Amino acid sequence: MNRIKEVLEVKGIKQKWLAEQLGKSYNMVNGYVQNRQQPRLEVLFEIAKILGVNPKELIKAEDSN
Repeated sequence: MNRIKEVLEVKGIKQKWLAEQLGKSYNMVNGYVQNRQQPRLEVLFEIAKILGVNPKELIKAEDSN
């Protein structure tokens, strides 16, 4: 699971802008944001760089319950 959606909301950044910065389609980024698919590690690091956060802030551990 990732926290991209939460970080975008906190920073007031739109998915469309992130998609443009990454050079990826809106649909691809929307898949990441909605947790339908997970970005490759390299892409996750690029997202963190663009958003100005530590990559660890984009990762959420699954509940073990």
